[in-house]
Amino acid sequence: QVQLVESGGGLVQPGGSLRLSCAASGFTFSLTAMTWVRRAPGKGLEWVAEINSAGASMSYADSVKGRFTISRDNAKNTVYLQMNSLKPEDTAVYYCKRKLASIPEGQGTQVTVSS
Repeated sequence: QVQLVESGGGLVQPGGSLRLSCAASGFTFSLTAMTWVRRAPGKGLEWVAEINSAGASMSYADSVKGRFTISRDNAKNTVYLQMNSLKPEDTAVYYCKRKLASIPEGQGTQVTVSS
């Protein structure tokens, strides 16, 4: 079955950086576009970034463009989210998911940006 395991979250000060990882199994990762989404406290799911199956095309929400970078390693079945210049409004639980999945399929990783 599909398994997605997110990691790399934590507490960071404003302006800091974190790198999230998502290890995938149970499907053909190298043929699957992947996304990162997040849920801030009291809010709905927000799409953050997307990468195509080959890793050649990426897109970002306006709120993170220029600060976040999505990438993938198909040999390791892993997708990453490098987050720089973090802001308090980036505080959320971050999930990776297959692009075509309607809901997140992992447990998520908490990112808290606070001084």
